[in-house]
Amino acid sequence: MTNVAITTDYQTMQDLLAAPGSEITVPKAGDVLEGTVLSVGKNEVYLDIEGIGLGVVRGRELFDETVRLSALKIGDKVLASVLESENKEGNIELSFRQAGQERVWQTLEEKMRSREIINTKILEANKGGLMVEINGVMGFLPVSQLSTEHYPRVEEGDKNKILEVLKSYIGQMFDVQIITSDAHDEKLIVSEKATSEEALRAKVAKLKIGEIVEGEISGIVDFGIFLKFGDGLEGLVHISELAWSRIEHPKDLFKVSQKIRAQIISIEKDRISLSLKRLEPDPWLELIKKYEVGQTVKGKVIRLMPFGAFVELEPNVFGLVHSVELSNEEVKDPSEVVTVGTEMDFKIITIEPQEHRLGLSLRAVKQA
Repeated sequence: MTNVAITTDYQTMQDLLAAPGSEITVPKAGDVLEGTVLSVGKNEVYLDIEGIGLGVVRGRELFDETVRLSALKIGDKVLASVLESENKEGNIELSFRQAGQERVWQTLEEKMRSREIINTKILEANKGGLMVEINGVMGFLPVSQLSTEHYPRVEEGDKNKILEVLKSYIGQMFDVQIITSDAHDEKLIVSEKATSEEALRAKVAKLKIGEIVEGEISGIVDFGIFLKFGDGLEGLVHISELAWSRIEHPKDLFKVSQKIRAQIISIEKDRISLSLKRLEPDPWLELIKKYEVGQTVKGKVIRLMPFGAFVELEPNVFGLVHSVELSNEEVKDPSEVVTVGTEMDFKIITIEPQEHRLGLSLRAVKQA
């Protein structure tokens, strides 16, 4: 290391500000300044901050990956971050360490703005996502930001099973883009699916509502099935769009890797909604032709809800008896009037074919 005496007659910050005609800019904490090395000691380095004054870096603030104390020479140009604009000796208190951190976050910010694709290793996994490291900073890859290839398709959203899938990715290399870089909160969030968003949008733009596609079931969950089709596309068939009849759970009818056809019914950004049942005639429209408003029918109570009771007239034909149609008296709980499994007579009061809605009344039968 080099250690020399400082002979330059530096004034304090207060002296400079008090000088006539002074237009000096006072550095603020957090500012990054360039300085010329004047001396290198064991525990401190003095810098000439041109046009401002003398700066000093000492102790733990000396250590940064980009500035190696043993390699510093008098005359070197270096960057340091301001800790205090003036210490008790009248010098600027500086930090190599903090300046290094700021440069790291500045680089991360630049990578985010340029949408650079970064190849990084998966280090850890938790129930919310995966941990990575970029430029020495730990980052988080949320489950929601995984590509369709890596997104865990787990039945009923079992968090323990999701974690098992996520842990299987530890050690693998993923391509990601930075979507949040917040130096103040030291928050770094990355996305895998963002790396292919533009290409995905281009593919989705070619699709049309009503188009029939063929693909392979990539996942089964309690709310539907995922279908991979075309060139790396994936859509969801919601449980309500699987069949015209009521389904308890998709796994009762389908299995992963099964090949099926589906119709595109909705496209919202990169989210594709599909339907299987719309490839078949709606049996409800044919069945309902035998019923008309005012008709008295026999039905079985199959489910009670706070707002009324669902009644089955025949397979695939159901009606709702709203609470106000159960009795002439106020009904606080449908179980006060009807019981699941009981067959009773009801009067049809509304039919809405397109919505598959059939309105029934019990009190209208009692009044007749």
